[in-house]
Amino acid sequence: MSDAAGPQAAARRGRRTKPPLGLLEARIGHSFQDRTLLERALTHVSKAGGRAGSYQRLEFLGDRVLGLAVADILYESLPGADEGELSRRLAGLVRRETCAAVAGAWEVGPHLLLGTGEVSGGARRNQTILADVCEAILGAVYLDAGFAKARAVVEAAFRPAEITGAPRGRDAKSALQEWAMARSLSLPAYAVLDRSGPDHAPCYRIAVEVEGLEPGIGIGPSKRVAEQEAARALMAREGIAEGADPDGTTDD
Repeated sequence: MSDAAGPQAAARRGRRTKPPLGLLEARIGHSFQDRTLLERALTHVSKAGGRAGSYQRLEFLGDRVLGLAVADILYESLPGADEGELSRRLAGLVRRETCAAVAGAWEVGPHLLLGTGEVSGGARRNQTILADVCEAILGAVYLDAGFAKARAVVEAAFRPAEITGAPRGRDAKSALQEWAMARSLSLPAYAVLDRSGPDHAPCYRIAVEVEGLEPGIGIGPSKRVAEQEAARALMAREGIAEGADPDGTTDD
């Protein structure tokens, strides 16, 4: 009986009623005139029966829309920033981890249209798929209502004018590793302390340990983001500048 229960339970899960798309539109901040665009943005290749019916073309478009929207907002909101700072902030905001986090905040997971194998494989919380769908949704918004509306959605969800994005110089993990190596210390070690939250929007709590120092703790929607935050927290507490060279001097 238990052998049959597994497949039957999986089938029932696959047939669960999806939440109304209106709820997702409200979280995105846009009601589609052509809702088929949103449906396409949520359709994985495993459900589409081929690449032509999946979100992949919209993802391609949305990636470019996101980049232009973030660049436009940063240029407007940071008139004193040089090209290097604008580039660093842009890189931090358009990275896949950020897109996946935005998709998680929109609670995209339950709305995804997936093949049976993808459903059983946990695709609704797959960070790569969530990042791809985030970009596809932005592409769909652009086609449905134009760049101004897509830019407004990006500004609300990504907050380019508020989030610093990528740190100066090297990323925090690389900077911490170089700092430790310059002092002949063992490489920083990362460990997951806790995972919480729903499957479509997980929250990781990760610690980083460096010989002779108290651990740094970071929290984020993915392991990679949480590791960066842990490294950043340790460096901030120890007074290690993120933009510093391994010997402690800064890029400036």
